[in-house]
Amino acid sequence: MVMGLILLIILVLLLLGVVPRWPHSRSWGYGPSGGIGLLLVL
Repeated sequence: MVMGLILLIILVLLLLGVVPRWPHSRSWGYGPSGGIGLLLVL
């Protein structure tokens, strides 16, 4: 149960990191924002 919740949170954070819809991340493109999201998870 806990593992499933952790995986769900990681998936949501990765999806938010991939979509560059905020002004500060739109200029970066897809790579850096996804990488930052991944670092925040780890």
